[in-house]
Amino acid sequence: MGDYDEDTAFLGQTGPYFWTTFFLLNTVFVSTGFNGLYIVFVGAAPKHHCLIPDVNLTEEWRNAIIPFTIVDGEEVQSQCSRYRLDVVRNLSAEGFIPGRDVNLTNLGQEGCLDGWNYSKEIYQSNIVTEWDLVCDNQWKVPFASSTLFVGYLVGSLISGQLSDRFGRKRVVFISLGAQCVSVLLQSFSHSWKMFCIMFLFVGASQISIYISAFVLGTEVLSKTMRVLFTTLGAFLFYCIGYMTLPWIAYGIREWRTLLAVLSTTAVVYIPLWWFIPESPRWLITQGRVKEAEAIVRDAARKNKVEAPPVIFKESEAMPPSKTYTMLDVLKSKNIRCITLMCLLLWMAINIGYFGLSLNTSNLSGNPFMNCFLSATSEVPAYVVSTWLLKKCPRRALLSSFLIIGGGVLLLIQFIPDTLQYVALALEMTGKFGFTMAFSIVYIYTAEIYPTVLRNVGMGMCSSAARIGSITAPYVIYLGTYDKVLPYILMGSLTIASSVVNFFLPETLNKDLPETVEQMQECQGLCSGPAKKKYVENGGRGNPPVQCEAKSDVQTLTP
Repeated sequence: MGDYDEDTAFLGQTGPYFWTTFFLLNTVFVSTGFNGLYIVFVGAAPKHHCLIPDVNLTEEWRNAIIPFTIVDGEEVQSQCSRYRLDVVRNLSAEGFIPGRDVNLTNLGQEGCLDGWNYSKEIYQSNIVTEWDLVCDNQWKVPFASSTLFVGYLVGSLISGQLSDRFGRKRVVFISLGAQCVSVLLQSFSHSWKMFCIMFLFVGASQISIYISAFVLGTEVLSKTMRVLFTTLGAFLFYCIGYMTLPWIAYGIREWRTLLAVLSTTAVVYIPLWWFIPESPRWLITQGRVKEAEAIVRDAARKNKVEAPPVIFKESEAMPPSKTYTMLDVLKSKNIRCITLMCLLLWMAINIGYFGLSLNTSNLSGNPFMNCFLSATSEVPAYVVSTWLLKKCPRRALLSSFLIIGGGVLLLIQFIPDTLQYVALALEMTGKFGFTMAFSIVYIYTAEIYPTVLRNVGMGMCSSAARIGSITAPYVIYLGTYDKVLPYILMGSLTIASSVVNFFLPETLNKDLPETVEQMQECQGLCSGPAKKKYVENGGRGNPPVQCEAKSDVQTLTP
Protein backbone atom coordinates (compact mmCIF):
# COMPACT_ATOMS: atom_id res chain seq x y z
CA MET A 1 0.00 0.00 0.00
CA GLY A 2 0.99 3.62 -0.48
CA ASP A 3 1.66 6.08 2.32
CA TYR A 4 -1.46 6.32 4.49
CA ASP A 5 -0.95 9.96 5.52
CA GLU A 6 -0.59 10.97 1.87
CA ASP A 7 -3.62 8.93 0.79
CA THR A 8 -5.81 10.56 3.45
CA ALA A 9 -4.36 14.07 3.24
CA PHE A 10 -7.66 15.32 1.74
CA LEU A 11 -9.27 14.93 5.21
CA GLY A 12 -7.21 17.82 6.54
CA GLN A 13 -5.51 18.01 9.95
CA THR A 14 -8.57 18.95 12.03
CA GLY A 15 -12.33 18.85 11.70
CA PRO A 16 -15.42 17.42 13.44
CA TYR A 17 -14.39 13.81 12.76
CA PHE A 18 -10.93 14.17 14.31
CA TRP A 19 -12.09 16.25 17.29
CA THR A 20 -14.96 13.86 18.08
CA THR A 21 -12.67 10.82 17.89
CA PHE A 22 -10.06 12.67 19.97
CA PHE A 23 -12.44 13.35 22.87
CA LEU A 24 -14.22 9.98 22.77
CA LEU A 25 -10.93 8.07 22.87
CA ASN A 26 -9.64 10.27 25.67
CA THR A 27 -12.70 9.55 27.82
CA VAL A 28 -11.55 5.91 27.89
CA PHE A 29 -8.45 6.98 29.82
CA VAL A 30 -10.61 8.41 32.61
CA SER A 31 -11.51 4.86 33.67
CA THR A 32 -7.83 3.92 33.96
CA GLY A 33 -7.36 6.92 36.27
CA PHE A 34 -9.87 6.03 38.95
CA ASN A 35 -9.47 2.25 38.66
CA GLY A 36 -5.69 2.30 38.91
CA LEU A 37 -4.95 3.45 42.45
CA TYR A 38 -7.98 2.66 44.60
CA ILE A 39 -5.68 0.41 46.64
CA VAL A 40 -4.55 3.68 48.28
CA PHE A 41 -7.86 3.68 50.16
CA VAL A 42 -8.84 0.01 50.01
CA GLY A 43 -5.48 -1.03 51.48
CA ALA A 44 -4.95 1.83 53.96
CA ALA A 45 -4.36 0.79 57.57
CA PRO A 46 -6.56 2.78 60.00
CA LYS A 47 -5.56 3.32 63.62
CA HIS A 48 -5.87 0.08 65.53
CA HIS A 49 -4.98 -1.76 68.71
CA CYS A 50 -5.61 -5.17 70.23
CA LEU A 51 -9.24 -6.06 70.78
CA ILE A 52 -10.10 -6.50 74.45
CA PRO A 53 -12.79 -9.13 74.87
CA ASP A 54 -15.79 -8.55 77.12
CA VAL A 55 -14.29 -9.81 80.37
CA ASN A 56 -14.54 -8.55 83.92
CA LEU A 57 -12.00 -5.70 84.01
CA THR A 58 -12.12 -2.41 85.86
CA GLU A 59 -12.14 0.76 83.77
CA GLU A 60 -8.58 1.53 84.89
CA TRP A 61 -7.26 -1.82 83.70
CA ARG A 62 -9.25 -1.71 80.45
CA ASN A 63 -7.56 1.61 79.64
CA ALA A 64 -4.12 0.40 80.74
CA ILE A 65 -4.03 -3.04 79.11
CA ILE A 66 -2.60 -1.64 75.86
CA PRO A 67 1.10 -0.83 76.41
CA PHE A 68 2.74 2.30 75.02
CA THR A 69 5.69 2.24 72.64
CA ILE A 70 7.92 4.82 70.98
CA VAL A 71 7.30 5.33 67.23
CA ASP A 72 9.22 8.07 65.37
CA GLY A 73 10.00 9.77 68.68
CA GLU A 74 6.37 9.78 69.87
CA GLU A 75 4.78 7.67 72.59
CA VAL A 76 1.76 5.86 71.13
CA GLN A 77 -0.35 2.84 71.99
CA SER A 78 1.02 -0.44 70.70
CA GLN A 79 -0.83 -1.75 67.67
CA CYS A 80 0.34 -5.35 67.88
CA SER A 81 0.53 -6.31 71.55
CA ARG A 82 -1.24 -6.09 74.91
CA TYR A 83 -0.45 -7.05 78.47
CA ARG A 84 -1.29 -10.67 79.17
CA LEU A 85 -5.04 -10.84 79.62
CA ASP A 86 -5.00 -13.58 82.27
CA VAL A 87 -2.55 -11.60 84.46
CA VAL A 88 -4.45 -8.34 84.03
CA ARG A 89 -7.75 -10.05 84.85
CA ASN A 90 -6.34 -11.44 88.12
CA LEU A 91 -4.84 -8.07 89.10
CA SER A 92 -8.14 -6.36 88.35
CA ALA A 93 -10.08 -8.91 90.39
CA GLU A 94 -7.75 -8.35 93.37
CA GLY A 95 -8.34 -4.59 93.27
CA PHE A 96 -4.87 -3.45 92.24
CA ILE A 97 -4.61 -0.07 90.50
CA PRO A 98 -2.35 0.09 87.41
CA GLY A 99 0.55 2.51 87.72
CA ARG A 100 0.10 2.87 91.47
CA ASP A 101 0.05 -0.66 92.87
CA VAL A 102 1.54 -2.38 89.84
CA ASN A 103 4.53 -1.35 87.69
CA LEU A 104 3.22 -2.02 84.17
CA THR A 105 6.69 -2.37 82.66
CA ASN A 106 7.14 -5.60 84.64
CA LEU A 107 4.06 -7.24 83.16
CA GLY A 108 4.37 -9.79 80.36
CA GLN A 109 2.93 -9.02 76.92
CA GLU A 110 1.18 -11.08 74.28
CA GLY A 111 -0.02 -10.61 70.72
CA CYS A 112 -3.53 -9.63 69.69
CA LEU A 113 -4.98 -13.10 70.25
CA ASP A 114 -8.58 -11.89 70.00
CA GLY A 115 -8.11 -9.70 66.92
CA TRP A 116 -7.97 -5.94 66.58
CA ASN A 117 -10.17 -2.94 67.17
CA TYR A 118 -10.06 -0.51 64.21
CA SER A 119 -10.89 3.18 64.13
CA LYS A 120 -13.81 4.02 61.82
CA GLU A 121 -13.00 7.70 61.76
CA ILE A 122 -11.88 7.55 58.09
CA TYR A 123 -12.83 4.12 56.71
CA GLN A 124 -15.86 2.07 57.59
CA SER A 125 -14.15 -1.04 56.26
CA ASN A 126 -11.43 -2.10 53.85
CA ILE A 127 -9.31 -5.17 53.18
CA VAL A 128 -7.06 -4.35 56.15
CA THR A 129 -9.91 -4.33 58.66
CA GLU A 130 -11.75 -7.26 57.07
CA TRP A 131 -8.81 -9.68 56.90
CA ASP A 132 -6.63 -8.20 59.69
CA LEU A 133 -3.73 -7.28 57.39
CA VAL A 134 -1.71 -5.70 60.19
CA CYS A 135 1.29 -6.63 62.33
CA ASP A 136 2.58 -10.02 61.15
CA ASN A 137 0.26 -9.89 58.13
CA GLN A 138 1.13 -6.31 57.18
CA TRP A 139 3.26 -7.51 54.25
CA LYS A 140 0.13 -8.70 52.47
CA VAL A 141 -0.91 -5.12 51.61
CA PRO A 142 2.18 -4.27 49.49
CA PHE A 143 1.95 -7.76 48.00
CA ALA A 144 -1.63 -7.03 46.92
CA SER A 145 -0.49 -3.72 45.41
CA SER A 146 2.27 -5.53 43.52
CA THR A 147 -0.20 -7.94 41.93
CA LEU A 148 -1.76 -4.95 40.14
CA PHE A 149 1.62 -4.09 38.62
CA VAL A 150 2.31 -7.73 37.77
CA GLY A 151 -0.95 -7.52 35.85
CA TYR A 152 0.43 -4.43 34.12
CA LEU A 153 3.45 -6.47 33.04
CA VAL A 154 1.33 -9.35 31.75
CA GLY A 155 -1.11 -7.04 29.99
CA SER A 156 1.62 -5.01 28.33
CA LEU A 157 3.15 -8.20 26.93
CA ILE A 158 -0.05 -9.64 25.43
CA SER A 159 -2.19 -6.61 24.56
CA GLY A 160 -0.07 -5.64 21.56
CA GLN A 161 -0.31 -9.12 20.09
CA LEU A 162 -4.07 -9.26 20.72
CA SER A 163 -4.68 -5.87 19.08
CA ASP A 164 -2.53 -6.88 16.09
CA ARG A 165 -4.58 -10.06 15.74
CA PHE A 166 -8.14 -8.94 16.53
CA GLY A 167 -8.06 -5.17 16.00
CA ARG A 168 -7.47 -2.13 18.18
CA LYS A 169 -11.10 -1.19 18.74
CA ARG A 170 -12.21 -4.68 19.67
CA VAL A 171 -9.41 -5.10 22.22
CA VAL A 172 -10.19 -1.69 23.79
CA PHE A 173 -13.81 -2.62 24.44
CA ILE A 174 -13.10 -6.23 25.45
CA SER A 175 -10.54 -4.88 27.94
CA LEU A 176 -13.08 -2.37 29.28
CA GLY A 177 -15.49 -5.26 29.86
CA ALA A 178 -12.76 -7.37 31.46
CA GLN A 179 -11.84 -4.50 33.78
CA CYS A 180 -15.49 -4.05 34.76
CA VAL A 181 -15.96 -7.75 35.52
CA SER A 182 -12.62 -8.03 37.37
CA VAL A 183 -13.29 -5.08 39.67
CA LEU A 184 -16.85 -6.30 40.30
CA LEU A 185 -15.65 -9.81 41.17
CA GLN A 186 -12.95 -8.30 43.36
CA SER A 187 -15.67 -6.54 45.37
CA PHE A 188 -17.06 -10.00 46.20
CA SER A 189 -13.69 -11.41 47.29
CA HIS A 190 -14.06 -13.81 50.20
CA SER A 191 -10.32 -13.89 50.96
CA TRP A 192 -7.13 -11.93 50.50
CA LYS A 193 -5.90 -14.50 47.95
CA MET A 194 -8.96 -14.01 45.75
CA PHE A 195 -8.53 -10.23 46.02
CA CYS A 196 -4.93 -10.51 44.77
CA ILE A 197 -5.85 -12.83 41.90
CA MET A 198 -8.59 -10.48 40.71
CA PHE A 199 -6.23 -7.52 41.12
CA LEU A 200 -3.87 -9.15 38.64
CA PHE A 201 -6.70 -9.30 36.09
CA VAL A 202 -7.60 -5.68 36.87
CA GLY A 203 -4.01 -4.63 36.10
CA ALA A 204 -3.80 -6.69 32.90
CA SER A 205 -7.10 -5.35 31.54
CA GLN A 206 -6.32 -1.79 32.55
CA ILE A 207 -2.93 -1.55 30.82
CA SER A 208 -4.50 -3.28 27.81
CA ILE A 209 -7.10 -0.49 27.66
CA TYR A 210 -4.39 2.14 27.88
CA ILE A 211 -2.07 0.66 25.26
CA SER A 212 -4.79 -0.32 22.77
CA ALA A 213 -6.59 3.04 23.00
CA PHE A 214 -3.25 4.83 22.72
CA VAL A 215 -2.33 2.92 19.56
CA LEU A 216 -5.82 3.36 18.12
CA GLY A 217 -5.59 7.13 18.61
CA THR A 218 -2.18 7.37 16.96
CA GLU A 219 -3.42 5.43 13.94
CA VAL A 220 -6.82 7.08 13.47
CA LEU A 221 -6.02 10.75 14.13
CA SER A 222 -4.25 13.16 11.78
CA LYS A 223 -0.62 14.09 12.39
CA THR A 224 -1.51 17.35 14.17
CA MET A 225 -4.16 15.74 16.38
CA ARG A 226 -1.89 12.74 16.97
CA VAL A 227 0.78 14.92 18.57
CA LEU A 228 -1.80 16.53 20.88
CA PHE A 229 -3.27 13.12 21.72
CA THR A 230 0.01 11.39 22.58
CA THR A 231 1.71 14.24 24.43
CA LEU A 232 -1.18 15.75 26.36
CA GLY A 233 -4.67 14.33 25.79
CA ALA A 234 -4.24 10.79 27.12
CA PHE A 235 -2.26 11.89 30.19
CA LEU A 236 -4.64 14.74 31.12
CA PHE A 237 -7.76 12.57 30.89
CA TYR A 238 -6.02 9.95 33.02
CA CYS A 239 -5.46 12.73 35.56
CA ILE A 240 -9.17 13.59 35.48
CA GLY A 241 -9.97 10.03 36.53
CA TYR A 242 -7.19 10.06 39.12
CA MET A 243 -8.50 13.32 40.60
CA THR A 244 -12.05 11.92 40.65
CA LEU A 245 -11.07 8.80 42.62
CA PRO A 246 -10.55 10.43 46.07
CA TRP A 247 -13.95 12.12 45.93
CA ILE A 248 -15.70 8.86 45.06
CA ALA A 249 -13.79 7.18 47.90
CA TYR A 250 -14.68 10.08 50.22
CA GLY A 251 -18.39 9.50 49.59
CA ILE A 252 -18.16 5.69 49.81
CA ARG A 253 -16.15 4.55 52.85
CA GLU A 254 -16.98 0.83 52.55
CA TRP A 255 -14.58 -0.94 50.21
CA ARG A 256 -16.92 -3.48 48.61
CA THR A 257 -19.46 -0.81 47.68
CA LEU A 258 -16.66 1.43 46.39
CA LEU A 259 -15.35 -1.25 44.03
CA ALA A 260 -18.85 -2.15 42.85
CA VAL A 261 -19.53 1.51 41.99
CA LEU A 262 -16.19 1.87 40.20
CA SER A 263 -16.88 -1.24 38.13
CA THR A 264 -20.29 -0.04 36.97
CA THR A 265 -18.81 3.15 35.50
CA ALA A 266 -17.70 1.08 32.50
CA VAL A 267 -21.34 0.95 31.40
CA VAL A 268 -21.12 4.53 30.12
CA TYR A 269 -18.59 3.40 27.50
CA ILE A 270 -20.95 0.95 25.78
CA PRO A 271 -22.48 3.58 23.41
CA LEU A 272 -18.97 4.59 22.29
CA TRP A 273 -18.73 1.35 20.29
CA TRP A 274 -20.88 2.95 17.60
CA PHE A 275 -18.90 6.21 17.53
CA ILE A 276 -15.24 5.17 17.79
CA PRO A 277 -13.93 3.75 14.47
CA GLU A 278 -11.56 0.87 13.94
CA SER A 279 -8.06 1.76 12.76
CA PRO A 280 -8.04 1.99 8.94
CA ARG A 281 -4.30 1.33 9.04
CA TRP A 282 -4.88 -1.99 10.81
CA LEU A 283 -7.68 -2.92 8.44
CA ILE A 284 -5.37 -2.33 5.48
CA THR A 285 -2.70 -4.61 6.98
CA GLN A 286 -5.39 -7.29 7.23
CA GLY A 287 -6.36 -6.86 3.58
CA ARG A 288 -9.74 -5.32 4.49
CA VAL A 289 -9.29 -2.31 2.23
CA LYS A 290 -13.01 -1.78 1.55
CA GLU A 291 -13.75 -1.45 5.27
CA ALA A 292 -10.87 1.00 5.65
CA GLU A 293 -12.16 3.06 2.73
CA ALA A 294 -15.66 3.10 4.24
CA ILE A 295 -14.28 4.57 7.48
CA VAL A 296 -12.24 7.21 5.63
CA ARG A 297 -15.24 8.17 3.45
CA ASP A 298 -17.37 8.57 6.59
CA ALA A 299 -14.61 10.79 8.03
CA ALA A 300 -14.67 12.86 4.82
CA ARG A 301 -18.44 13.25 5.10
CA LYS A 302 -18.18 14.45 8.72
CA ASN A 303 -15.34 16.83 7.86
CA LYS A 304 -17.37 18.07 4.83
CA VAL A 305 -14.68 17.31 2.28
CA GLU A 306 -14.92 15.27 -0.92
CA ALA A 307 -13.10 11.97 -1.04
CA PRO A 308 -11.42 10.84 -4.30
CA PRO A 309 -12.96 7.90 -6.21
CA VAL A 310 -10.04 5.65 -5.18
CA ILE A 311 -8.42 6.36 -1.82
CA PHE A 312 -5.87 3.58 -1.36
CA LYS A 313 -3.74 2.69 -4.36
CA GLU A 314 -1.63 -0.40 -4.86
CA SER A 315 2.12 0.17 -5.09
CA GLU A 316 5.16 -1.97 -5.65
CA ALA A 317 5.66 -4.55 -2.94
CA MET A 318 8.37 -3.70 -0.46
CA PRO A 319 11.15 -6.24 -0.01
CA PRO A 320 10.94 -8.14 3.28
CA SER A 321 12.93 -6.42 6.01
CA LYS A 322 14.98 -8.02 8.72
CA THR A 323 13.19 -8.70 11.98
CA TYR A 324 15.11 -7.44 15.00
CA THR A 325 14.93 -8.97 18.48
CA MET A 326 16.37 -8.35 21.93
CA LEU A 327 19.47 -10.29 20.88
CA ASP A 328 20.32 -7.47 18.46
CA VAL A 329 20.36 -5.07 21.42
CA LEU A 330 22.97 -7.22 23.14
CA LYS A 331 25.29 -7.56 20.13
CA SER A 332 26.56 -3.99 20.10
CA LYS A 333 28.46 -2.58 23.08
CA ASN A 334 27.07 0.89 22.40
CA ILE A 335 23.43 -0.20 22.20
CA ARG A 336 23.94 -2.50 25.18
CA CYS A 337 25.24 0.34 27.35
CA ILE A 338 22.55 2.78 26.24
CA THR A 339 19.84 0.17 26.88
CA LEU A 340 21.15 -0.55 30.39
CA MET A 341 21.09 3.18 31.17
CA CYS A 342 17.54 3.49 29.80
CA LEU A 343 16.42 0.48 31.86
CA LEU A 344 17.79 2.10 35.02
CA LEU A 345 16.06 5.38 34.17
CA TRP A 346 12.68 3.78 33.58
CA MET A 347 12.91 1.65 36.70
CA ALA A 348 13.95 4.55 38.95
CA ILE A 349 11.25 6.88 37.60
CA ASN A 350 8.51 4.27 38.05
CA ILE A 351 9.61 3.45 41.60
CA GLY A 352 9.46 7.14 42.48
CA TYR A 353 6.21 7.88 40.65
CA PHE A 354 4.19 4.93 41.94
CA GLY A 355 5.90 5.03 45.33
CA LEU A 356 4.69 8.59 45.92
CA SER A 357 1.26 7.78 44.47
CA LEU A 358 0.81 4.85 46.86
CA ASN A 359 2.18 6.79 49.81
CA THR A 360 -0.59 9.43 49.92
CA SER A 361 -2.60 7.51 52.55
CA ASN A 362 0.45 7.51 54.87
CA LEU A 363 0.91 11.29 54.81
CA SER A 364 -0.23 13.59 57.58
CA GLY A 365 -3.63 15.15 57.09
CA ASN A 366 -6.71 14.04 55.17
CA PRO A 367 -5.87 11.06 52.91
CA PHE A 368 -8.55 12.02 50.39
CA MET A 369 -7.23 15.55 50.02
CA ASN A 370 -3.65 14.26 49.85
CA CYS A 371 -4.58 11.92 46.99
CA PHE A 372 -6.38 14.75 45.18
CA LEU A 373 -3.36 17.05 45.56
CA SER A 374 -1.07 14.28 44.32
CA ALA A 375 -3.24 13.86 41.22
CA THR A 376 -3.58 17.61 40.71
CA SER A 377 0.21 18.06 40.74
CA GLU A 378 0.39 15.94 37.58
CA VAL A 379 -1.74 18.31 35.46
CA PRO A 380 0.77 21.19 35.30
CA ALA A 381 3.57 18.65 34.91
CA TYR A 382 2.08 17.24 31.70
CA VAL A 383 1.27 20.70 30.33
CA VAL A 384 4.72 22.12 31.12
CA SER A 385 6.58 19.05 29.82
CA THR A 386 4.69 19.23 26.50
CA TRP A 387 5.79 22.83 26.08
CA LEU A 388 9.39 22.29 27.23
CA LEU A 389 9.90 19.28 24.95
CA LYS A 390 9.51 21.58 21.95
CA LYS A 391 12.35 23.86 23.05
CA CYS A 392 14.72 22.23 25.54
CA PRO A 393 17.45 19.55 25.28
CA ARG A 394 16.08 16.24 26.50
CA ARG A 395 19.15 15.22 28.49
CA ALA A 396 19.36 18.39 30.56
CA LEU A 397 15.57 18.56 30.94
CA LEU A 398 15.21 14.99 32.20
CA SER A 399 18.18 15.25 34.57
CA SER A 400 16.90 18.54 35.98
CA PHE A 401 13.53 17.12 36.94
CA LEU A 402 15.07 13.91 38.25
CA ILE A 403 17.26 16.04 40.53
CA ILE A 404 14.22 18.07 41.61
CA GLY A 405 12.19 14.92 42.30
CA GLY A 406 14.97 13.09 44.12
CA GLY A 407 16.37 16.16 45.88
CA VAL A 408 13.13 17.14 47.60
CA LEU A 409 12.64 13.56 48.77
CA LEU A 410 16.06 13.65 50.45
CA LEU A 411 15.12 16.97 52.08
CA ILE A 412 11.91 15.62 53.64
CA GLN A 413 13.78 13.76 56.37
CA PHE A 414 15.12 17.07 57.71
CA ILE A 415 11.65 18.66 58.08
CA PRO A 416 10.47 18.60 61.73
CA ASP A 417 7.12 17.00 62.53
CA THR A 418 5.74 20.41 63.49
CA LEU A 419 6.01 21.51 59.84
CA GLN A 420 3.82 18.83 58.29
CA TYR A 421 2.52 21.11 55.54
CA VAL A 422 6.08 21.83 54.44
CA ALA A 423 6.75 18.09 54.16
CA LEU A 424 3.50 17.68 52.22
CA ALA A 425 4.47 20.50 49.85
CA LEU A 426 7.88 18.89 49.27
CA GLU A 427 6.26 15.54 48.53
CA MET A 428 3.91 17.16 45.99
CA THR A 429 6.93 18.90 44.43
CA GLY A 430 8.62 15.52 44.19
CA LYS A 431 5.51 14.08 42.51
CA PHE A 432 5.59 16.98 40.04
CA GLY A 433 9.25 16.22 39.23
CA PHE A 434 8.62 12.50 38.75
CA THR A 435 5.59 13.16 36.54
CA MET A 436 7.67 15.50 34.39
CA ALA A 437 10.38 12.86 34.12
CA PHE A 438 7.72 10.21 33.42
CA SER A 439 6.37 12.09 30.40
CA ILE A 440 9.80 13.14 29.08
CA VAL A 441 11.41 9.71 29.22
CA TYR A 442 8.82 8.23 26.81
CA ILE A 443 9.68 10.71 24.07
CA TYR A 444 13.42 10.68 24.83
CA THR A 445 13.80 6.91 24.71
CA ALA A 446 11.83 6.57 21.47
CA GLU A 447 14.07 9.20 19.87
CA ILE A 448 17.29 7.43 20.93
CA TYR A 449 16.49 4.05 19.36
CA PRO A 450 16.63 3.59 15.58
CA THR A 451 13.44 2.70 13.73
CA VAL A 452 14.40 -0.96 13.32
CA LEU A 453 14.90 -1.37 17.08
CA ARG A 454 12.43 1.17 18.47
CA ASN A 455 9.65 -1.29 19.35
CA VAL A 456 12.13 -3.74 20.88
CA GLY A 457 13.86 -1.01 22.90
CA MET A 458 10.60 0.54 24.12
CA GLY A 459 9.30 -2.91 25.03
CA MET A 460 12.38 -3.66 27.14
CA CYS A 461 12.15 -0.28 28.87
CA SER A 462 8.44 -0.78 29.51
CA SER A 463 9.21 -4.14 31.14
CA ALA A 464 11.81 -2.44 33.35
CA ALA A 465 9.17 0.12 34.28
CA ARG A 466 6.81 -2.66 35.37
CA ILE A 467 9.54 -4.17 37.54
CA GLY A 468 10.00 -0.74 39.12
CA SER A 469 6.28 -0.37 39.79
CA ILE A 470 6.11 -3.89 41.26
CA THR A 471 8.94 -2.89 43.64
CA ALA A 472 7.33 0.45 44.63
CA PRO A 473 4.87 -0.96 47.24
CA TYR A 474 7.73 -2.64 49.10
CA VAL A 475 9.74 0.58 49.09
CA ILE A 476 6.79 2.28 50.81
CA TYR A 477 6.51 -0.71 53.18
CA LEU A 478 9.97 0.19 54.52
CA GLY A 479 8.24 3.18 56.14
CA THR A 480 6.82 0.82 58.79
CA TYR A 481 10.37 0.45 60.13
CA ASP A 482 11.46 4.06 59.67
CA LYS A 483 9.33 6.68 57.95
CA VAL A 484 12.33 8.29 56.19
CA LEU A 485 13.66 5.08 54.63
CA PRO A 486 11.40 5.21 51.51
CA TYR A 487 12.39 8.84 50.88
CA ILE A 488 16.11 8.10 51.24
CA LEU A 489 15.92 5.09 48.91
CA MET A 490 13.77 6.78 46.24
CA GLY A 491 15.73 10.03 46.44
CA SER A 492 19.14 8.35 46.19
CA LEU A 493 18.08 6.11 43.30
CA THR A 494 16.65 9.09 41.42
CA ILE A 495 19.76 11.24 41.89
CA ALA A 496 21.91 8.33 40.68
CA SER A 497 19.73 7.90 37.58
CA SER A 498 20.00 11.63 36.82
CA VAL A 499 23.78 11.25 36.70
CA VAL A 500 23.52 8.22 34.40
CA ASN A 501 21.20 10.21 32.13
CA PHE A 502 24.01 12.66 31.31
CA PHE A 503 25.79 9.90 29.39
CA LEU A 504 22.90 9.38 26.96
CA PRO A 505 22.97 11.14 23.56
CA GLU A 506 21.07 14.38 23.00
CA THR A 507 18.15 14.16 20.55
CA LEU A 508 16.72 17.67 20.18
CA ASN A 509 16.13 18.93 16.61
CA LYS A 510 17.86 15.96 14.96
CA ASP A 511 16.59 13.35 12.52
CA LEU A 512 15.36 10.08 13.94
CA PRO A 513 17.95 7.30 13.48
CA GLU A 514 16.76 4.70 10.98
CA THR A 515 19.44 2.00 11.15
CA VAL A 516 21.44 0.21 13.84
CA GLU A 517 24.61 1.69 12.36
CA GLN A 518 23.41 5.23 13.04
CA MET A 519 22.71 4.41 16.68
CA GLN A 520 26.07 2.66 17.09
CA GLU A 521 27.83 5.91 16.33
CA CYS A 522 26.09 7.83 19.12
CA GLN A 523 28.09 10.02 21.46
CA GLY A 524 27.89 9.10 25.13
CA LEU A 525 29.41 6.84 27.74
CA CYS A 526 29.85 3.92 25.36
CA SER A 527 31.32 5.55 22.28
CA GLY A 528 31.49 3.47 19.14
CA PRO A 529 34.66 2.77 17.13
CA ALA A 530 33.85 5.51 14.62
CA LYS A 531 34.01 8.18 17.28
CA LYS A 532 37.21 6.74 18.76
CA LYS A 533 38.95 6.79 15.37
CA TYR A 534 37.73 10.33 14.72
CA VAL A 535 39.18 11.51 18.04
CA GLU A 536 42.48 9.69 17.50
CA ASN A 537 42.86 11.47 14.14
CA GLY A 538 42.62 14.81 15.87
CA GLY A 539 39.16 15.54 14.47
CA ARG A 540 40.22 14.97 10.83
CA GLY A 541 37.91 13.21 8.43
CA ASN A 542 34.18 12.71 8.61
CA PRO A 543 32.71 12.97 12.11
CA PRO A 544 30.52 10.12 13.35
CA VAL A 545 26.80 10.40 12.68
CA GLN A 546 24.77 11.45 15.70
CA CYS A 547 21.83 9.18 16.50
CA GLU A 548 19.74 12.12 17.54
CA ALA A 549 16.14 12.80 16.73
CA LYS A 550 13.45 15.34 16.23
CA SER A 551 10.56 15.42 18.66
CA ASP A 552 8.09 14.08 16.10
CA VAL A 553 7.47 10.65 17.58
CA GLN A 554 3.72 10.08 17.66
CA THR A 555 3.36 6.33 18.12
CA LEU A 556 4.65 5.75 21.60
CA THR A 557 3.22 2.96 23.70
CA PRO A 558 3.15 3.90 27.43
